[in-house]
Amino acid sequence: MKHEDILKRTKDTSKAKDFFLEKLAFMIGPDRLKHFMDNHLEDFNLIDVRDYEDYIKGHIPYAVHIPFEQLEEQLVQLSKDKINIVYSYSFMCQKSKKAAYMLADEGYPVMELLGGFKGWKKRDFDIIETDDAEYPN
Repeated sequence: MKHEDILKRTKDTSKAKDFFLEKLAFMIGPDRLKHFMDNHLEDFNLIDVRDYEDYIKGHIPYAVHIPFEQLEEQLVQLSKDKINIVYSYSFMCQKSKKAAYMLADEGYPVMELLGGFKGWKKRDFDIIETDDAEYPN
């Protein structure tokens, strides 16, 4: 996109406002997720879409591990009656965005954890490590 086109596009602040408001409706921050975990655990599934090696080194409590590459074939594990909150490595990683899109496309209520695992860890919330021998692959 040309510089002039970018300038023209960003001047439409009404569109930008609508876009960001809509985006925020499907994002959840670490503090709000912690509140959900403490008070509404039965209302959501937490899905870690990172690679196996990273999941066992540390993940958010109650997270189910479904690597992004296996998500489509494992959708049956998830519920359309609960909010499915997905996370990956950080806000830079696109895996959770792609996973959220896939879930929404299949009719699953979905949100993305803002900042991913890195954002959770930065807040100094609990992290679970899994022994490789305990992990059912």
